[in-house]
Amino acid sequence: MAKTDYKSVDEYIALQAADKQAALEELRQFIRSQIPPMAQEVISYQMPMYKYLGNLVGFACFAKHYSFITANASTLEQFRAELKDYKFSPSAVQLPYGKPLPSELLGRIIQQRIVENEGLAAKKKQK
Repeated sequence: MAKTDYKSVDEYIALQAADKQAALEELRQFIRSQIPPMAQEVISYQMPMYKYLGNLVGFACFAKHYSFITANASTLEQFRAELKDYKFSPSAVQLPYGKPLPSELLGRIIQQRIVENEGLAAKKKQK
């Protein structure tokens, strides 16, 4: 798909291939169920991102997988052993279409990101 200036997460999902939309919406709803109510859902770098005291997590659609993205390159290292069945980079986990969402694991990663962002915000307040 050509680069698009998405206006919303709804638009981002709607403009993906029809066979990918359900997986993206499932991940979206899961993330929303895990984050604080005051977190914001935005488009950042042409992909859905959730902000809570800074960038928290996001996701992106690709041809052969979709990615769950952390906004911190060191977070996933803490989950390396549990991610052994997935391709992952320092800040993204590749999720294959058609496979169950690893909700329990992603939930713990999201909670870790919340703790990290709250810690950074507390440090900034101390300065």
